[in-house]
Amino acid sequence: MTKVAVYDTTLRDGTQREGISLSVEDKLKITKMLDDLGVSYIEGGWPGSNPKDAAYFDAVQSLELKQAKVTAFGMTRRADTNPSDDANIKALIDANTPAVTVVGKTSMLHVKEVIRTTPEENLNMIEDSIAYLKAQDKEVIYDAEHFFDGYKLDDEYAIATIDAAVRGGADVVVLCDTNGGSMYWEVEELTHRIRTLFPNTEVGIHTHNDGELGVANSIAAVRSGATHVQGTINGYGERCGNANLVSIIPDLELKMGFDTVGNHGLKNLAKVSRAVAEIANLKPDEHAAYVGRSAFAHKGGIHVAAVRRNVDSYQHIDPALVGNEMRILVSDLSGRANIQSLAESFGIDTEDRISREVLQEVKELENEGYVFEGAEASVAVRLARRQPDYVPPFELIDFLTLVEQRDGRGLITEATVKLRVGEDILHTVAEGNGPVHALDLALRKALSPSYPRIEDFRLADYKVRILNSQEATAATTRVIIDTYIDNYQQLDRWSTVGANPNIIVASWYALADSFEYGLMMLGDDH
Repeated sequence: MTKVAVYDTTLRDGTQREGISLSVEDKLKITKMLDDLGVSYIEGGWPGSNPKDAAYFDAVQSLELKQAKVTAFGMTRRADTNPSDDANIKALIDANTPAVTVVGKTSMLHVKEVIRTTPEENLNMIEDSIAYLKAQDKEVIYDAEHFFDGYKLDDEYAIATIDAAVRGGADVVVLCDTNGGSMYWEVEELTHRIRTLFPNTEVGIHTHNDGELGVANSIAAVRSGATHVQGTINGYGERCGNANLVSIIPDLELKMGFDTVGNHGLKNLAKVSRAVAEIANLKPDEHAAYVGRSAFAHKGGIHVAAVRRNVDSYQHIDPALVGNEMRILVSDLSGRANIQSLAESFGIDTEDRISREVLQEVKELENEGYVFEGAEASVAVRLARRQPDYVPPFELIDFLTLVEQRDGRGLITEATVKLRVGEDILHTVAEGNGPVHALDLALRKALSPSYPRIEDFRLADYKVRILNSQEATAATTRVIIDTYIDNYQQLDRWSTVGANPNIIVASWYALADSFEYGLMMLGDDH
């Protein structure tokens, strides 16, 4: 298998995305994840640009990395200076990394209008900077900024800048689609030309996603001989983002047979994608290729019936290869196969009659405002209730909530519930900071003597959506509750749903389903 070096620039180019700001500690956490993933290079930042990046390069020296080389990023020397006197070049050396990445101007537009020097001096800047860094015993990666756009303006000069980098001793020359507007056939053709003109130099690719072709352009370059690919986790980056390594890696490994991060890295891909999103305080893209929760989710009844017979019928790879999993969704588009698959995943035996009944109930409830594809636990509860030997852990007799302003005590919220637990009728009351909170406390008070583990149930999320807003305050409300159990790894977080024009009733439906499902799955361990 041909090796393609994966160069991650999440910590520099990725942080240029609007809304991302990583602390030094954040960057160190991501560095360890990327090293474990198996990337070849981790670009830590630009030490000459800000104190945070300089602090990162000091701190990263204490990390024991297994394979990745940490790389410092900077630009060529300034015009009419010596590399040894250039502050940016000094910062690259002081970063104390085994490899450095230097960016230089390839486009005549940038030479004349941005850095405002002569074409000859720009060539000298590229060659001198690389040669000086090589003399400091550094591995030097040269980023040919705006290569594809520069080639279209002046192909001879663009090639002359690559020649200058090669003369300087660059270990890798990276062709950059900095504005992200190139087409994949252009990238393929020009990468091939550079590989032909400089056969003894390793060629890399760095693309942006402004034309929604970041991944495709990276793949096109590899097809033409590039053996070094730059990008970011989840495609984070300025404007529309950088090429997404989370897609490029499995494309190269699984579709094209290249060696990038190996089987261990592939199996951790989904975990790393989600962890980096959490650290960056961004919601993971549920529909991302390969790693999104919906990437292998099947909703249509015909599709589900097919994958139950052969999983390859509607999946391009085994999701386990990238650390993901197949999911069967239940909705008004479902067939019996969806219900049967969900029942099996919860360990519930069911028969065709029950599957048909639950399917019909799901379709009717979705017409009323329920959505079950993100609240599978509510479907599991409905399946269990139809089993002939099922005994529900509790049954609601009635509940009452009050919100009132009391003299001397301010606003008071109170809930009363009456439940049947086995042969007992329990009547409890609790105060909370809102009606749903009070209902939750009253329900726990009633159930905890019989089910002590209920005290470990924790609300993870509470989402409310107004469905038909044109009805104003009479609109139907959908409530989804996410729950987990403290210190109980055998049972993951689960979701339940309720819908009703009355938000308290909708909340009760979701809350009751949540408690019933948790107790049902705990079984004798409740």
